[in-house]
Amino acid sequence: MKIICDFITRWMGVLVLVAAVAALLLPDLFVGIKPSVINPLLGLVMFGMGLTLRLDDFRIVFSRPKDVITGCLAQFTIMPLLAWILARIFGLTDELALGVVLVGCCPGGTASNVITYLAKGDLALSVGMTAVSTILAPFLTPLLTWLLAGHHVNVDMVSMFLSILWVVILPIILGFIVKSILPKFTERAIAYLPAFSTLAIALIVIIVVSHNAAKLMVGGFLIIVVVMLHNILGLTSGYLIGRMLKLENKKRKAISIEVGMQNSGLASSLATIHFAAYPLATVPGAIFSVWHNISGALVAKIYNRGLK
Repeated sequence: MKIICDFITRWMGVLVLVAAVAALLLPDLFVGIKPSVINPLLGLVMFGMGLTLRLDDFRIVFSRPKDVITGCLAQFTIMPLLAWILARIFGLTDELALGVVLVGCCPGGTASNVITYLAKGDLALSVGMTAVSTILAPFLTPLLTWLLAGHHVNVDMVSMFLSILWVVILPIILGFIVKSILPKFTERAIAYLPAFSTLAIALIVIIVVSHNAAKLMVGGFLIIVVVMLHNILGLTSGYLIGRMLKLENKKRKAISIEVGMQNSGLASSLATIHFAAYPLATVPGAIFSVWHNISGALVAKIYNRGLK
């Protein structure tokens, strides 16, 4: 079982890509899976994140506040603004622009911690940034979405706030509690969590892509380009900010990866719950989930070759 989980984790980008292609080419096989499954899947992923958190992950906020604040400011400024700018430059429709903005306004994803580890970056900083940006998400994600997309679509900030609490924050708290009560169980379970998270994200991608396959076949290339640029520019901007502030290379890597890799599953979930009138708003999050696993693996190799 451990060998299978290691294989899934190692090839997560390829597996998510295969899932997306299968859903795009053979949507009839998967359309029976209802979008309502997305929220429980994301909740389970967040529960797993809670199982991995330690008090030390939050102590970094007080022991190295400058690093965490720098990273979180970059997270919630660069990616939302890039999303808005790219949507305007490429003339995206309102629903696709909304989806891109949602991705940009979400916190860092758990995959960023794995990629930071592979890139030999500052793992403690990465985990701390993910934890803090996730805690800030119920407040900042609805607010930023309203500021950047509220003039095109109706954004119910209170409803989004409550959704993030239920789908993200509560599962993390439950995971943290379970870890405290059942440390031996948690220690055994943690080894399988990356593989489980990969499969959960792959299933979310399958659901979103299969339900929007026809529209993606017609105009999907443009949104793929926008999503790829969003991610690449985020990774690059995060690294350049670290360099501009003369941070050590391990910190630059962590901030770069944390900024560029979003919790795109949350973006698809929020689009499904709150913007049902705009079905294509779920698509950028699904594409981002596929692409950032591929780009993450590539950037880890680049950073390991000694980028200064």
